[in-house]
Amino acid sequence: MDASPAAGSSAAPPRRCVDVLIAEDSRIQAKMLEKRLQDAGHSVRWAIDGAKALEMVGQRRPEIIISDIEMPEMNGYEFCKAVKSDPGLRTIPLILLSSLSDPVDIIRGLEAGADNYVTKPYEPDYLLGRMDSLLASPLSEEAEVVGGDMEVTVAGQKFRVKAGKQQTLNLLVSIFENAVTKNQELITTNQSLSVAKDNLQKSNAELTRMNEQIERSNKRMVRDLHAAAKVQQSLLPASAITVPGSTVAWRYVPCQELAGDFLNFFPLDDEHIGLFVVDVSGHGVPSSLLAVTVGAFLNPKVSDTSILVRPGKDGAGPVVVPPAEVATQLNNLFQADNQAGLYFTMVYAVLHTPTGRVRFVSGGHPPLLHVPKDGELKLIEVEGFPIGFVPDITFDEHSLQLQPGDRLYLYSDGVPEAMSEALDQLGNDRMLEFVGGRRAKSVDDNVADLLQTVQDWCQPKGPLDDVSILGVEWHG
Repeated sequence: MDASPAAGSSAAPPRRCVDVLIAEDSRIQAKMLEKRLQDAGHSVRWAIDGAKALEMVGQRRPEIIISDIEMPEMNGYEFCKAVKSDPGLRTIPLILLSSLSDPVDIIRGLEAGADNYVTKPYEPDYLLGRMDSLLASPLSEEAEVVGGDMEVTVAGQKFRVKAGKQQTLNLLVSIFENAVTKNQELITTNQSLSVAKDNLQKSNAELTRMNEQIERSNKRMVRDLHAAAKVQQSLLPASAITVPGSTVAWRYVPCQELAGDFLNFFPLDDEHIGLFVVDVSGHGVPSSLLAVTVGAFLNPKVSDTSILVRPGKDGAGPVVVPPAEVATQLNNLFQADNQAGLYFTMVYAVLHTPTGRVRFVSGGHPPLLHVPKDGELKLIEVEGFPIGFVPDITFDEHSLQLQPGDRLYLYSDGVPEAMSEALDQLGNDRMLEFVGGRRAKSVDDNVADLLQTVQDWCQPKGPLDDVSILGVEWHG
């Protein structure tokens, strides 16, 4: 059979490349989405919350908007409603992203005027397809809302929905596609369960024997996990380490027995100390093994192969490798494609103890917290991809001058993203308020109190992520 286009097949139309505005408070998720959209040929702008996104819409009208729902300052619903209430902006297609799937959340999206609703996690091709569909059927500026407001009651809550036929159809089609996808997954799962049930009924005796083997294996695994956790704990900083002219304090609490976080500090030579916090994606044994492996590479022992300290030439003293070069080498060594898809964020700093000068690099990690002896606290935010996420990139080095009595805190995202029982994050503002209100205490007390605050905030279940905090005070 002739398989040429002339025989009846038609090539897919080329994708239309447009100006996309992303509203997303998670820096890492925004970077990942930005890269995927740019790979598809789109130009991308990013706003950290709805208020900033609305300001950027006013500066230059985008051709399509993709907005997360859960954001500070102005959430996705509020941002969507602000755009759709403006006659000059309401024809811009707007897609809401959320991990929520309650009918009330969907109706709120319709009430806000959203054109599409995509549930996390999603396949990038699916989101690009939704974008193509909306761009292919633009909203008419003259389109009128037929029938005015419509009152909808869901779960005892009343909503006033005002949307044109096309907007309503677009949103409902996206919800229907999500539902069909989930239904297909359920059908596949049910079929698998049915086959498994038949096999189990035919092999009950074998299953009993297998369960006994599993029980024995589980007991061995528990013993191994206890041993692995002790090994991981033994690699943490020794309490006897002293730092000239400085005080360093740390706390480290895994949410499970094995952690994907890791931290350490150590002298690099007579005048420099190194400090780092690593946070591997995911949890459990694979993440823990990668965290320990990365920690082993960040070894201050002087050698020709060390990525931190190398021998000086002609008998000179050891040479401290610049932090940016350290991050670049780690990125080359630990590509996610070679690590079962795992990557990690990291902040690595080098403190020059005689002068208080700090050089540091950040790979997708939360901001450093600078606490001056007197004055306003400052979050030092650095943009960058996580280590191992993108191949063949270099990282930038940054610096900070400490004054006598200043402190610097490095921490994992388990601190600001600690979740309360009401699903409210601790957040940067509360963290700053807490640390600023207790800076009269010692740095060790401050670190211990911050950990306690995180644990109290997450009651009654406790933190759902590893928590690592590393604080240093330079005395001058």
